Amino acid sequence: MTPEEPTTPSDDRAEFFKSLRNGVLLGLLVLAVVLPFRYFHPSRPAAQPTATVQAPAKSKPHVPRLADFGGEEASADARHVANWALHSGDNQGRAVVIVDKKAAKVYAFNPEGKLLAATPALLGSAHGDHSVPGIGERPIPQILPEERTTPAGRFIAEPGRNANGEDIVWVDYNAAVSMHRVRPLVKAERRLERLASPTADDNRISYGCINLPVAFYEGVLSPAVQTTGAVIYVLPETSSPQEVFKSYDTQPALLAQRG
Repeated sequence: MTPEEPTTPSDDRAEFFKSLRNGVLLGLLVLAVVLPFRYFHPSRPAAQPTATVQAPAKSKPHVPRLADFGGEEASADARHVANWALHSGDNQGRAVVIVDKKAAKVYAFNPEGKLLAATPALLGSAHGDHSVPGIGERPIPQILPEERTTPAGRFIAEPGRNANGEDIVWVDYNAAVSMHRVRPLVKAERRLERLASPTADDNRISYGCINLPVAFYEGVLSPAVQTTGAVIYVLPETSSPQEVFKSYDTQPALLAQRG
């Protein structure tokens, strides 16, 4: 069309839609530059957990305490770390959650050290204390059997949701490791039967997440995380707790407490 030719309504509409199309394409190009593509682990949403928990009181002076297991059987390592966390104040006024991988058992204490409950748990099928770098970015079918570990260490519990919208408690978000209700979706895995068995030998079945009985998750863990916050101590199985947590022996304090 030359400058001398008169325009028609159809010509105007054509120009309008051409401009609109170009604008949309330009907008998509800008988004592609500003928001680079990233593949997220199927169990992990595309954003960091945003839920907040009540901050522990920092104005109160720390009172050294020891864990009260209330007659519950526990390994020497579980007692060592629970006592140290409360005696040293490493839990910073939060609830204390001990994950004993060797015994496939979880203990939850209130900030004062009283046992709330203990339960069997299902853990990563592979033995080991470290997550493979970048494993949280990979789809589940690409995770090799030897990489399905539950990492050891000290973690601040984070309430959140997985990619399916289910509420969970993040242990290590970058590694896509969480604590959640047991999901008996695959009958052949026998997850409920594994939890109920008297031995810990068959509790290694997950990709790394810590599977808990529904009653424990909903009645103990989730309320503790939501109210006081929690520090999760996942005990190692290839090294000592002292190496992982730099913990000290509280036995002298325990003897003094007993008089």
